[in-house]
Amino acid sequence: MIKFAGLGRFAAATVILSGVAFGFAAHAQEASPEQLKAARAAIDAIGATAQFDNILPGLAERLKADLIQDSPNYQDAITAEVDKQALALAPRRADLEKEAALTYAKAFSVEELNAIAEFYNSPVGKKLLKDGPIASRETVKAADIWAQGISRDLQKQTSTELAKIIKAPPPAADPANPAATTPPKATTPAAKPKP
Repeated sequence: MIKFAGLGRFAAATVILSGVAFGFAAHAQEASPEQLKAARAAIDAIGATAQFDNILPGLAERLKADLIQDSPNYQDAITAEVDKQALALAPRRADLEKEAALTYAKAFSVEELNAIAEFYNSPVGKKLLKDGPIASRETVKAADIWAQGISRDLQKQTSTELAKIIKAPPPAADPANPAATTPPKATTPAAKPKP
């Protein structure tokens, strides 16, 4: 019983020390105002959060459709109320921007964030943002076609080379007796006893 009590105190001390250490680590990862400013500039340059612009409008439209389906006679009232509530929630979009900036500030230095913003605000960076997805999509298509050709050639060439080694086709498997697919071993007759 005493051993368990000692173990419990050790575990408690470990948990407390871990919590203190984690607290210091979390505090050390807080971003400075300069980092957050640079992160916001990088995020704006690459449009990192633009894909989230339609979340609230999409949710509002879905809610309208669900509510109108349940109460079609109140379509105007439902539409007005959902729009009113969505507009009231719209300022919370800034919370997402803050979280994104904090995430980028933790992942990149101020210098890196400034370089990212500078590049993506340049003509080449803007072109990459515009045409990069198209180039990526075309590259994936090319990779699919390439993989199909490689697969075909691998199978064909392997079959050709194995056909030189394996002369006869393998025996067909008997689903009722899988052991029957192996050819029986040649047995030598037992020696007859001498008279």
